[in-house]
Amino acid sequence: MDKILCTGNVFFIILAMALVIQVAYGGGERSLRPQECSGTCHYRCSETHHKKPCLFFCNKCCQKCLCVPSGTYGNKEECPCYSNWKTKHGTPKCP
Repeated sequence: MDKILCTGNVFFIILAMALVIQVAYGGGERSLRPQECSGTCHYRCSETHHKKPCLFFCNKCCQKCLCVPSGTYGNKEECPCYSNWKTKHGTPKCP
């Protein structure tokens, strides 16, 4: 009986670790649904002093790429589409 209980606990721990890894490192291109863009962009733009333009462009980029990098700044390598979209002047379009 103890062996079954121990095996169950080990399985649960492995499952929990897989979930944590997915949340921490998940994402990437096409990982969001369009309705998730607003909340994700709200967090992405939460620390900027330019909220309106940040939210506008973040949502525009998210709708196209279905991806927003994690955190409030940087991490753009997680979403190449988001990172590589440039303005006509060659500067990054997405915050």
